Amino acid sequence: MKHKQNAALLFVIDAVGLSTLEYLLGKYPGKVKLPNLARLGLGGIVLPEFKKRIGVNPSRAYAARVSQVSATADSLVGHREMMGVIDHRTYDLFENGFSREYLSELERRIGRKTFFNKMAGGMEAIELNAEEHERTGKPIAYASKCDPLIQLAMNEAVIPVHEQHKIADTAFALAMEMGIPITRAIARSYIKNEQGEIIRTSNRHDAVLPIGQDTLVDILHANSVWTVAVGKTSDLVNTAYHAKIKLNKEIFIDPSLGLRFVHPKKKDTNPFSIQGTINALQAAHCVYRPKGTFIFTNLVDTDSVYGHTRDVEGALKSLEEIDRTLPLIEKNMAKGDLLAITADHGMLHREDYGYHSNEPLPFIAYRKGFDRKLGGLKTGLMPGLADIGSVLAQFFGLQAEYKKIVKL
Repeated sequence: MKHKQNAALLFVIDAVGLSTLEYLLGKYPGKVKLPNLARLGLGGIVLPEFKKRIGVNPSRAYAARVSQVSATADSLVGHREMMGVIDHRTYDLFENGFSREYLSELERRIGRKTFFNKMAGGMEAIELNAEEHERTGKPIAYASKCDPLIQLAMNEAVIPVHEQHKIADTAFALAMEMGIPITRAIARSYIKNEQGEIIRTSNRHDAVLPIGQDTLVDILHANSVWTVAVGKTSDLVNTAYHAKIKLNKEIFIDPSLGLRFVHPKKKDTNPFSIQGTINALQAAHCVYRPKGTFIFTNLVDTDSVYGHTRDVEGALKSLEEIDRTLPLIEKNMAKGDLLAITADHGMLHREDYGYHSNEPLPFIAYRKGFDRKLGGLKTGLMPGLADIGSVLAQFFGLQAEYKKIVKL
């Protein structure tokens, strides 16, 4: 039995700020097909020289350029600002790795030695050290090139996933005890396929800096709106969700949907997140949830697979595939449902690596069956990405509660 109940979906296309998108288009001479994002207004918010590349079509959606208010360009900071948390603190990178005092105590607590302890890109650190890790069982410890965090890479066949998660939790708790200013400790899980190639998996675990205040997710949860996290959103806005969806096996992808992996060796995870989103959206209209459903989805491949590696063509192909799946999402929306699309930060391509950047970000909002006025929902009431949370809060009739938590 179907019930008439509202659903709102927030899609975060990781690391594709507008300056990043413009850079990618400028570097890639081929045709880029983004008809659905163009239909939703993306072509109207890029710089004039890129409008024709995307297409400017009459749109029933709302589209704007927004600037993050929080100080640091970081996945955690960006996602939290969308949920009403503005963070004016700045965080430094660990260019020389972590102190011997910290790592020695960490090793004592987890019962394993660590090694490497340098700043490195995720795949770089694993590729350089996988053989020694798999021979010794020592986690690969390294500092991120773009986020203030420690990463511990581990093969799932060497260290079980549940132990990996405990190691990350221990690393973060110890850093807090010792006053080391990190925002996360990540257990970076990977496997090797039959060809011996390294593939990072969605079994990663982020131990995360406490939020320190209520978020929009908390408000929705407390008011009986069903809250669903898809992908890594629950690791970044680590609070109360009714459901967390992290698919990682191809058998769970419905072949009738035609979802496709972009990477030739299937290193991308977006098909799992799209499937998880469709599952949550279908349940939103079939399972009795009288206060509605909020679905918070991160599409990470444009960051982790194609962003830090500076793969221009791969990033655009990944974006095209996201665009191709949008009609599937819209098909599963009921009249009055809300779809919002944004990014958490940009990606600055330098000679050695792709680094997170603070830049203008897209805010696209579409309410099925309504025009740009979004059925009475108002934009521009909050600064930066917090305005996305404002529109979502209005959708569920909780704007007054949301205003109380946003500290400018």
